[in-house]
Amino acid sequence: MVRRKRLMAELSGEARRYMAAYALFNQALADHLGLHPTDVQCLNLLDLEPGPVTTGRIAELTGLTTGSATRLVDRLERAGYVTRERDANDRRRVLVATVPGRMAEFGAVWERVGTPWAAMFDAYTEDELAFLTAHMRRTVEVSAEQIAGLRAQPAPEGPAG
Repeated sequence: MVRRKRLMAELSGEARRYMAAYALFNQALADHLGLHPTDVQCLNLLDLEPGPVTTGRIAELTGLTTGSATRLVDRLERAGYVTRERDANDRRRVLVATVPGRMAEFGAVWERVGTPWAAMFDAYTEDELAFLTAHMRRTVEVSAEQIAGLRAQPAPEGPAG
């Protein structure tokens, strides 16, 4: 039990370092691209979608309110990464589509900075890769639950001043 407690404490610290490192990496990548960090991750998520999506879907993917998602789409449209188009099946619906040329540029940057991670994963066995993949899937689920919980609670009051 002592070993487990020590390992859990070590894991907690490393998880915090991991999240901070990724947030800082994301900020540096966003700065490099001239985007907001949330915009970078939205592009990442849009690239995983099978086709154009509604702003409501972007809100679901990012955990943002629909108003914030609309502002995000506005920024991405101004930067040339997405366009808005009418749904051919329902003219009332507006879909957000990525711009292939801009996404190719985004993908090239992502691939260049992602190469060291791919090399790091080469050292793992297939079983370890399966474990890491399962862990990442669960992390995404827990993160979505935590985002929803945080958004449902009022923000703490700042220091009196």
